[in-house]
Amino acid sequence: MQPISERFLAAIEGECGRLRSRRGLLAGGARVAGGALALGVGGAAVGSGLRTALAQDFADDLEILNYALTLEHLEYAFYRDGLDELGEDAFGDFEGAADLFARLEEIRDHEGAHVDALTQTITDLGGEPVAEAEYDFGYDDVAGFLEVAMALENTGVAAYAGAAPSIEDAAVLAAALGIHSVEARHAAYLNERNEVSPFPDAVDAPQTRDEVLEAAGGFIAGEGAATPEGSGDAG
Repeated sequence: MQPISERFLAAIEGECGRLRSRRGLLAGGARVAGGALALGVGGAAVGSGLRTALAQDFADDLEILNYALTLEHLEYAFYRDGLDELGEDAFGDFEGAADLFARLEEIRDHEGAHVDALTQTITDLGGEPVAEAEYDFGYDDVAGFLEVAMALENTGVAAYAGAAPSIEDAAVLAAALGIHSVEARHAAYLNERNEVSPFPDAVDAPQTRDEVLEAAGGFIAGEGAATPEGSGDAG
């Protein structure tokens, strides 16, 4: 079987043309920000039954970790390169400009830490971490940058929520949930900066891999380095 990291990148490249416009990209983020998950609250809908219903077809935890790393590479590169290219002065016309730039630097550093943590975990478990790709985020100014940031963070929240029920190892699950909650904080802050409710729904909607590809598809311009296997055994 082709590793999830390779399927993710191939599918994103196929979606690139259709989702290149900012409208298409932001529509994906808005679907995440505005969606709600309808959950039954009876005993049959909670616990193992819900976990089984939401679980996706990942080969193993290493494949899920590389799926998460693919998203974290995307987010980290966005903040790292975007803040460097725009520069702090470009944010001067925005209310609370100094605070805004500092917060975005914090988010950048968080995403970098996520990349490092996932890379180390995959390596420790005997897998080969997926490489960073080449990206085209499509913004022209700070306002566009903030809109794309909102879309990315909301998509990341939904992606972690969608993949978490498939994680088998309790330690891996705990680490993933720790990252997921930070991504949710990022999303809430960026929603507020874009004049969108920071908590639009009582329950966040998880997204499947296909839905994540649809939301993030226009950001990846090319794979760059060859994409490694998701785990030592899967392939």
